[in-house]
Amino acid sequence: MIRVGKISLRARTEADVPILHAELHEDVATEMRASSNAWQPIAIGPSSPYALREPSPDRALFSAVEVASGELAGEATLWGIDAHNRRGHVGMALRPGYRSRGLAADVVQALCYYGFVVRGLNRLQLETLADNEPMKRAAARCGFVHEGTLRRASWVAGGFADDYVMGLLAQDWQAPA
Repeated sequence: MIRVGKISLRARTEADVPILHAELHEDVATEMRASSNAWQPIAIGPSSPYALREPSPDRALFSAVEVASGELAGEATLWGIDAHNRRGHVGMALRPGYRSRGLAADVVQALCYYGFVVRGLNRLQLETLADNEPMKRAAARCGFVHEGTLRRASWVAGGFADDYVMGLLAQDWQAPA
């Protein structure tokens, strides 16, 4: 388990899957903004985006738990891990009841710890919609910097939106106390 501030990251369990599926995947408006794939109705089961997966060298799936309550707050992923070039992508989503509580930066910081310290990566990157101010602020608090905007790169709710790309190098990362 990795603990940073108000959050701990742990392995996802079977009990987490229906909660994450119901509150993240079934929230169509949010899922359309969070995923690069078109939303589809998917039953809870092996094809759920939150289903347990076999360990893989190119991704690490976590459940984010609020330390104070011990409750499942959301999910966190380090994906697209490229061991040769020592880089990966950060992804996370908080359940609706855990948003706007100052948890996102702790989740991002915990993923940075996992990527830089545990996996020995040199670079982490995240992509979010350009209007996702909470994610941009959380990432900036962890040291991520804006590296570019991909204009009209994502199809979201009937229109194109800009993607905002942020990156962080291991040498620039400040480990949490």
